[in-house]
Amino acid sequence: MSERPDSQPDAHQPGAQQPDAPQPDDRRPRSVYGVGSDPDVRFSLANERTALAWVRTGLALVAGGVALTTLAALADLPWVIDAVALVACLAGGLLAASALFSWRRAERALREGRSLPAPAALPWLVGGVVVLALVLAAYAVFELVGDL
Repeated sequence: MSERPDSQPDAHQPGAQQPDAPQPDDRRPRSVYGVGSDPDVRFSLANERTALAWVRTGLALVAGGVALTTLAALADLPWVIDAVALVACLAGGLLAASALFSWRRAERALREGRSLPAPAALPWLVGGVVVLALVLAAYAVFELVGDL
């Protein structure tokens, strides 16, 4: 009945902790943190910084849209400016939402050891900027020719 001095407490006793046992993960969203294993923290933080940069870009689009519509109202500018402001505000909101979904997809891929997915919002954002530039250039030419 003698107890060995170097014996460890029984891991099944209440209050005993196992250092190598996985701890339950209660982080949210569960769809991300409930799968795979924790990646290198540098990659996870880089993914978060990228998502925050996309959110900042979306916020800048919304702020630019608000500024344009305010300027259009104060200076009695044509309806095209209001249309551009509307598109900027909507694109900013969509871009911010897309940042969340892209972060989730990339974080899951990191946790599961898969290749990172291709960026979903980037082609749409670039295409939108090109289309907007072409529409505004056509409008400027139309206004210039109309003034002659």
